[in-house]
Amino acid sequence: MANYLAQFQTIKSACDHLVIAVEDVSDLWPTVKNSFEERLPFKRASLNNKTRNPVTVENLPAEFILTTDARLRSRFPQEQYLFWFREPYATLVLVTCEDLDEFKTILKPRLKLIVQNDEREWFIVFVSRAHPNNDQATKMAKKVYAKIEVDFSSKKRERCCKFDVHCPEENFWDDLEARIMESIRNTLDRRIQFYEDEIRKLSEQRFMPIWNFCNFFILKESLAFMFEMAHLYEDALREYDELELCYLETVNIGGKRREFGGLDHGDDQAALLNPRNKPLTQIVQDDSFREFEFRQYLFSCQSKLLFKLNRPFEVASRGYSFIISFSKALALYENMLPFCMREVWVITACLVLVNATNSQYNDGNVAPEIEKEFYRLQGDLYSLCRTKFLRLAYLIGYGTEIERSPVNSASLSMLPWPKPAVWPSVPNDASSEVIEKEKMILQETPRVKHFGIQRKPLPLEPTVLVREANRRRASLSAGNTSEMFDGRPGFADGSASDVSQKTSPLNKVQAISMSRTYSSPGNFEGSIDRPMRLAEIFVAAEHALKQTISNPDLQKTLSSIQDFEQKYMELTKGAADNYHRSWWKRHGVVLDGEIAAVCFKRGNFDLAAKSYEKVCALYAGEGWQDLLAEVLPNLAECQKILNDQAGYLSSCVRLLSLDKGLFSLKERQAFQSEVVRLAHSEMKHPVPLDVSSLITFSGNPGPPLELCDGDPGVLSVTVWSGFPDDITLDSLSLTLMATYNADEGGKLRSTTAIVLKPGRNTITFPLPPQKPGSYVLGVLTGHIGHLTFRSHSFSKGGPADSDDFMSYEKPTRPILKVHKPRTLVDLSAAISSALLINEVQWIGIIAQPINYSLKGAVLHIDTGPGLKIEEMHSIEMECYRNATPSSADTANSGDSSKDRSVAASKDFERLSLLDGKIEFPDWASDVTSILWIPICAIDDKLARGSSAGSPQKQSIVDGMRTIALKLEFGISNNQIYDRTIALHFTDTFHVSTRVADHCNDGTLLLQVTLHSLVKATLTVYDAWLDLQDGFVHAGQGDGRPIFGFFPLVVSPTSRGGLLFTVCLGKRTAEDENKAQPDSILNIRYGIAGDRTIGAHPPVAIKSKETEDSNQGLIFRSALVLQQPVLDPCLAVGFLPLPSDGLRVGQLVPMKWRVERLKDVEKERVPQNSDEMLYEVNANSEHWMIAGRKRGHVFISTKQGSRIVISILCVPLVAGYVHPPQLGLPDIDEKNISCSPAGPHLVCVLPPALSSSFCIPA
Repeated sequence: MANYLAQFQTIKSACDHLVIAVEDVSDLWPTVKNSFEERLPFKRASLNNKTRNPVTVENLPAEFILTTDARLRSRFPQEQYLFWFREPYATLVLVTCEDLDEFKTILKPRLKLIVQNDEREWFIVFVSRAHPNNDQATKMAKKVYAKIEVDFSSKKRERCCKFDVHCPEENFWDDLEARIMESIRNTLDRRIQFYEDEIRKLSEQRFMPIWNFCNFFILKESLAFMFEMAHLYEDALREYDELELCYLETVNIGGKRREFGGLDHGDDQAALLNPRNKPLTQIVQDDSFREFEFRQYLFSCQSKLLFKLNRPFEVASRGYSFIISFSKALALYENMLPFCMREVWVITACLVLVNATNSQYNDGNVAPEIEKEFYRLQGDLYSLCRTKFLRLAYLIGYGTEIERSPVNSASLSMLPWPKPAVWPSVPNDASSEVIEKEKMILQETPRVKHFGIQRKPLPLEPTVLVREANRRRASLSAGNTSEMFDGRPGFADGSASDVSQKTSPLNKVQAISMSRTYSSPGNFEGSIDRPMRLAEIFVAAEHALKQTISNPDLQKTLSSIQDFEQKYMELTKGAADNYHRSWWKRHGVVLDGEIAAVCFKRGNFDLAAKSYEKVCALYAGEGWQDLLAEVLPNLAECQKILNDQAGYLSSCVRLLSLDKGLFSLKERQAFQSEVVRLAHSEMKHPVPLDVSSLITFSGNPGPPLELCDGDPGVLSVTVWSGFPDDITLDSLSLTLMATYNADEGGKLRSTTAIVLKPGRNTITFPLPPQKPGSYVLGVLTGHIGHLTFRSHSFSKGGPADSDDFMSYEKPTRPILKVHKPRTLVDLSAAISSALLINEVQWIGIIAQPINYSLKGAVLHIDTGPGLKIEEMHSIEMECYRNATPSSADTANSGDSSKDRSVAASKDFERLSLLDGKIEFPDWASDVTSILWIPICAIDDKLARGSSAGSPQKQSIVDGMRTIALKLEFGISNNQIYDRTIALHFTDTFHVSTRVADHCNDGTLLLQVTLHSLVKATLTVYDAWLDLQDGFVHAGQGDGRPIFGFFPLVVSPTSRGGLLFTVCLGKRTAEDENKAQPDSILNIRYGIAGDRTIGAHPPVAIKSKETEDSNQGLIFRSALVLQQPVLDPCLAVGFLPLPSDGLRVGQLVPMKWRVERLKDVEKERVPQNSDEMLYEVNANSEHWMIAGRKRGHVFISTKQGSRIVISILCVPLVAGYVHPPQLGLPDIDEKNISCSPAGPHLVCVLPPALSSSFCIPA
């Protein structure tokens, strides 16, 4: 079967569609050929795949071929079974007949003979040539077709259809296509089964000695090709996949090693998409195929099917995996392949795949995930090609042109050197090329990095190239290392840049002369015994690559440095662009750095800076500081050349922000000097510089600073400087941020220039008053020269367990807490009892700080009306302790300085009142203190006594005085506390009188009761009564009491009594004009009290030490003595209430009868007019008055005149209540007689029940 391999390839190339055989029985094909072929290809065909599932195929190609055609008649039976895929899939029998006898005798036997072959799928097309106007011919044609249907069709399958040449039926073509599809489907199923059976048989023998892979391949690919012809690409792809697996499984079965291939000219160019690259007959070996060509052939067949399925993504995915695996296979046979065959093949394979998949790919027809993955694969292919290309360039001496970047070092240092059996030697005529390479190596001057940064170049080689090349020479062992390196240690790592750094100019000259000696033509013949120098290795590799590379374009890219750079840029940009459009955007950014290096070398600094910025942003975001230290100086150099001052400043700051171990102190100082130089220069466009990574800040350890609302303060902040030297900040400010809202707090500014030292610095800011809330540090801003900088970062410099350590995961610790407005201090009166009026008294003001310092506080005192401060006396301030004195101490206390509840301590001071202000001493800042202020309450009114029968009600408002206090306190006296304190002043006594006895001789015994109104012990030393007109003292009395029991001691809030004898006197008209309205009681007394409790000896008297000085206090009170009333002028009587009683809510008339008892004209009475004012008084909670409560009524001035005053009232509550009372305000009570008197209480009944609320039972 393997002998048919060439024929199999020829048939495959000539047959790419299905064949439908046409059996033209009646020579009709020329007539209907055009009509039939117009239906091709079949627009929509339904076939069965390998698993017998229906599959719809679009545009299925086919060809009608007559059975008499030589293409169908010149095939041997064995060929028909072997290449069954090319045989017809259906047989169309064209017949016509116009006579039944002819059909029976001629046509029918012939048709029986044609259809007796069971292996063919056939159907009959009856062609009617009868004209539509010829009814007889038309009827005869119908009869003949009916007979054909009866003879050749069955219920299971219709095998006949009728075609009218002149007027085809509408459904004929659908019927014809259905018959054809049915035949193709049946034939395809039968042939699939046949191939499967044959393949199964061979597959079972694959581990036997008789196994022949070529036979298996012909059958397997025949089945795959048949699927491809039927447009069942999925099944065809599956067959090729199985074929590949079977080949890899059996290629080295039994340990039999076969030729790998790849030694022919042009094999260095990958044939991944060209199945016809080599005929299969050229790669056959015994019973199998060479691996190098055959695996590429299989992949090309797979990729062709994938492209037909419109799946370029899968081509790229499979292709990348295939290149990686096939490259490993090439590595196994590298010693037998041409020099660098592996690298060259990978380069061409990647380029072929990239170009083919890009041309076939359509962006809009795939899902976004597939699209990104496709571009990722494209980037991987470009990147792999780029790495191999760099390796070839390094081998021919272009290593000095390759940027020693991290990405290049990472890829090339892990890529092994080529491993030929023998490293290529230098051709005899290449001495001039060796000398040129030597010159190129020695003349290399490495580019000095900006800021004078010195770094050991990153390696681009896995091992020393010189050692590796010489080790692979035919007759050279490990050799002498010093001889191998030509006595120059600079070549020890294969790095040309190290030569220029470690070799002095004199040594360079000597090295050049030595190179020319060893490179003379006469020495090449014996060079096998001498180690090759680096320049010779480069020249030898270059000549060997020229023999290996057959692609002229690839050869051209390695012919010069300019062409190399052009191709290098093309590959790098292709990889970067595709990575940017994929998931792996970071890979694209990294490769942008390689593009930037080339742009920088060419002088295109603008593009270089843009690319470097993207690379630096990636490295900074990922925290790759080692990589950032390699790229950031390049960006800074570009920005300096472009005069981008803002960008250059930012790069310098970022360099300073990197780990200190990445740069030396001298280099970091160079960074700082550049920052300072630019900051103090005239910048065209000054922009704020972000130094968050260099200058960081945090609050000091410990709890946050706590202030009260409105308080200023001083905030201490720790600032960490990343500068290597001291740096002067012309200004520095810090913003505060509220924690619970987006409001920005105050801005703190330093008042002077600040010098930041490297490391930790403590800066203090004056803190103005802030709103209540918690605050954290916001933004640090400032100026260095003309440069404005800002920092948003907290310190992260301390260890993890210290307060200096700040993590972005930890919540921000508040630096300041401003409490909500609260009471910071309390000013209150030290006493609550009454003080003496018209006497100088000490008033105590308690100043109590509430968790707040009163240092430097100032108290403003403003006395109200009727008060004055005795400024001739000093103000006393002492520490306050709330202690209640005993009663004994109070009783015996005559000196307030000796007896008080204030603790006698050293915290005592006498203060002066200046302009109404008192300044607090320092000792009173944190303790509760009390201020004693001498104040006198002035009242010009004379105290009035009352009758014992109708006691006078004392009003607390009468003796009330107020004092306004304003306390200014706080750090800068910004806190203000206002308080108005009410002080109660009163008379010493309240006097009440009553007539104790009325003697027969007209003498009256007048009892005077003294009620003490103060919480102090009073001692009465003397008392006398100045009587009003109409009264005289009995006997020869001088107005003093009848018993001499002085001194009289009156305890606090108790009573004492005096008894006077008076008589009624006679009054004349002249006396009436000079009448004294009231009697005056005079009392000389002394007081013993404590100023911390209430009334006490006046301040002026208290300063004298003699006892007599405390006996000169005089109290005077007016007494009203009334003569007995015997004949009133008016009589007021309360008329009886209704007999049905009072109820809540019912109107009730209240009536009073007023009768005049004296004639106004004849008798001298108080009222001298006919109008009288009345007033009804009632408790508003008990009564509602429906009429006028106050008004005037008319009553005649004649004796006996009477009126009735009636008022409607509504009781509001049930029970016994006081009724309304009628009063006559303009008439004295002594002239009114109440007869009959009103009731004291009346009974009010509850309201009657309402029937509307009753529910019948």
